[in-house]
Amino acid sequence: MKLEKLQNEHFYHIYNRGINGCNIFKSDKNKQYFLNKIKTQLENVLEIYAYCLMDNHFHFLVKILNENEVIQKLSNVLNAYAKGFNKQENRTGSLFEKHFKRIQLQNETYLRNLIIYIHKNPYHHLDLDFEKYRFSSYQAFITNKETKLARNKVLELFFNQSNFISSHQIEFEILIENYTLE
Repeated sequence: MKLEKLQNEHFYHIYNRGINGCNIFKSDKNKQYFLNKIKTQLENVLEIYAYCLMDNHFHFLVKILNENEVIQKLSNVLNAYAKGFNKQENRTGSLFEKHFKRIQLQNETYLRNLIIYIHKNPYHHLDLDFEKYRFSSYQAFITNKETKLARNKVLELFFNQSNFISSHQIEFEILIENYTLE
């Protein structure tokens, strides 16, 4: 897969998984640490519209704010996480499959569908209630808790919070070109 060049003011689906499908998160503490690093280290270079962390992969939907710094900063976060995880697990070598994957979104419909797809990952992969899954951004959009996510912009895409919630209840297949974690 050819890696997309990240450009300012464009939306991207950024994702990756553990090498050979291995787990990249062994605990909730790992996931929380990873999220904190992403949110604090990248807050000036991208806006997060949606995310979900699964045991062996992650998804982020982002809007690029600083194309000159985003790849280096994201790579630094992933490398630092991998080093810490390797030390914790007494392992060596790569944790993630190659470079993080990224696909530029071409229209608003695709953007809305990808938000739903990301949030429903726990249901599709683990048959878990995606509405209660702790390591997805879904809860940030249905509560008033403080967040660094682009909550208002996402809710505007769905016109309001009620439509956001009901859109997530509809069962449909989302076709994502060039996308696979398998």
